[in-house]
Amino acid sequence: MDSVTLPPGYDLRVASPEAATALAAAYTRNREHLAPWEPVRDDEFFTRAGQERRLADLQRDAEAGTAVAWLLHHADAVVGRVTLSNVTGGVFQSANLGYWVDVDHTGRGLATALVRFAARQATDRGLHRLEAGTQRSNVASRAVLARCGFELIGTAPSYLFLAGSWQDHDLWQRILHDRAPRANS
Repeated sequence: MDSVTLPPGYDLRVASPEAATALAAAYTRNREHLAPWEPVRDDEFFTRAGQERRLADLQRDAEAGTAVAWLLHHADAVVGRVTLSNVTGGVFQSANLGYWVDVDHTGRGLATALVRFAARQATDRGLHRLEAGTQRSNVASRAVLARCGFELIGTAPSYLFLAGSWQDHDLWQRILHDRAPRANS
């Protein structure tokens, strides 16, 4: 399984409502950078209160076992995020992967490290498969997924409503292992 190494000065922490101010600042700094890959966001999204609500929802999802997210920190600033969502057990044992890195911190291998970290966490949770979708124009994200052992499995037309319109996505997957699901999972 992948080894995960972050450059000096960076660390990952489980996302929690206490990070709302730093996360709101990160989304504000990266508003233009993330706009092509995200839903259109209202101004409230970029506030501490908006992020507190989102992080509280995420914490409830984590307690239910359906999602978990980590924030990438550099000093006191949030400079990235990686999320496992739609975590499903049973015979599926799968999750969706999402991630982003601050515009001022790209090109340092951070996205690759985030994806490898998430794959390790998913494996440790007994998941069999991770799925990620990329817009065809997101060349950097496609390269990260390929570098991390994901394979392209198809195209989903009009897959997600991002940047104000339905966007086609290439779907990628990584099979983490071939063990049988854990009992009662």
